[in-house]
Amino acid sequence: MGRGEYQGVILAAGHGSRMGPFGEQWPKPIAPICNKPLLAYHLEHLKSLGIQEVLVVIGHLGERIIDCVGDGSAYGLKITYVEQQKRLGLAHAVGQLERHIHRPFMLFLGDIFFDVPDLHTMIEEFENHACDAVLAVKEESDPEAVKKNFSVYLRGDGTVRRVIEKPRHLENLLKGCGLYLFDLPIFDAIRRTPRTAMRDEYELTDSIQILIDYEHPVRAVRAVEWDMNITFIGDLIECCVHQLRGLGAQNCLGLRCKLAPGVELIDSVLGDDVVITKPVRLERCVVLSGVTLDDGVSWSDTVITAEGPLPA
Repeated sequence: MGRGEYQGVILAAGHGSRMGPFGEQWPKPIAPICNKPLLAYHLEHLKSLGIQEVLVVIGHLGERIIDCVGDGSAYGLKITYVEQQKRLGLAHAVGQLERHIHRPFMLFLGDIFFDVPDLHTMIEEFENHACDAVLAVKEESDPEAVKKNFSVYLRGDGTVRRVIEKPRHLENLLKGCGLYLFDLPIFDAIRRTPRTAMRDEYELTDSIQILIDYEHPVRAVRAVEWDMNITFIGDLIECCVHQLRGLGAQNCLGLRCKLAPGVELIDSVLGDDVVITKPVRLERCVVLSGVTLDDGVSWSDTVITAEGPLPA
């Protein structure tokens, strides 16, 4: 199968309820990572695979996502937006897309930042082994990172035998990362997926397990070098600092910034049109576009908005 024959999907309907005032104004999928919306990174990853058509599922503040990303032409893509009317879990969100999807598709969760230099290996695995699904995984050192996501257990031949959502007891530290490549049988599995007793939602991991139980081949690829689910203000800062390291940069400044003499920046990101009128020290800070700092106060580990600072 040619790479252009795949579709892309980004689930971008999440609500940043644990990010305070930031989440009330900024949908997490367009949170700025080094002055670029999170969603833009996903779109660039999909484009790098030769994918041309992308479905973006929107919900909370969806109009802001559309205003930010547009029709996809800036990324060399065609974007179709689909609104999720009810928040009933990831499997439900994917199931709503069935009439739009006609071939295998790469699926990103839109509130996770991924460093995936080897993303192409997922397609290679899919095509070389005639899979119905490939899961992006990462070997973690911290068990808590797995417990916040889902665990993946493999057979000796490399196929997946079990996935468990937010496990309490672990057999290994192989974490599922919220990045998937699916063929069309996933929709049959979604239709068989019951609501969970705990969260009263349709879990995508349950759909994947149904796929496995019906003997559809599912494989896993260690394609993720680093990832961060943006849940709290501190997560946004961590993503920016990680990206600065990847760029080999100490700081990132947007256009038309004006800084007073003596301003010290360490591992910080300033958006466009930021003005700092007095000498201050900003360490591991993200200052959003259009903000003026004129009180002479130094900050660390803080996102600074027009409405005020949001410490991590």
